[in-house]
Amino acid sequence: MNTNSQNNTPQMPPLGDRGLQEFTLTIYTENHVGLINKICIMFSRRKINIESLNTSPSEIDNIYRFTLVFTTEESVVQNIVRQLEKLIDVFKVYYNTNDEIIWQQMALYKVPTQVIMKEVKVERLLREFGAKAVVIREDYTVFETTGQDDEINRLLKKLEPYGLIEFVRSSRIAIIKSSEGVHKKVLEMEKNDPTKDPINNEFLSLKSMIFEM
Repeated sequence: MNTNSQNNTPQMPPLGDRGLQEFTLTIYTENHVGLINKICIMFSRRKINIESLNTSPSEIDNIYRFTLVFTTEESVVQNIVRQLEKLIDVFKVYYNTNDEIIWQQMALYKVPTQVIMKEVKVERLLREFGAKAVVIREDYTVFETTGQDDEINRLLKKLEPYGLIEFVRSSRIAIIKSSEGVHKKVLEMEKNDPTKDPINNEFLSLKSMIFEM
């Protein structure tokens, strides 16, 4: 028996090599009531964890914008987009990788005011990360920063040794680099909407005669 023979059975690639990527999903909807529940069900069925979810008004009246962040394969995202666009309330859906969007998050850090007064290093650190004080009290000061994961996490680690009291980070907001958005498409749809054209019916002018018969 040859003990040096190799096993020729194909090996599954590691989890990180199976095409998994972080995607940002942008959903435009006319009415978002109940839509979050539908989205969550769609993701839970596929066992995908939504890492970030944000909803806000868009640049168009009565149209809302959902921004979701999650990690999966591109083929799965394409399927999700097709399913979402079948929903009555959904107008348009885009999916993008991090290289295709401009995105930011906001973070709040609550730090003891006494530490900031005594430690010059903390003041320099906050200045270095562009942190802005939004609340100053005798017992604590709250600083605000905007940035991406790496920047926010680095400041978090730096402040921990100085008695960081509390920390919170917002959901992601993102703008697609190459997209014109949906504004132009909405205007085109409104222009071509057949329901807004006057209805020409040859019997409308004769309705009084018809109902008298």
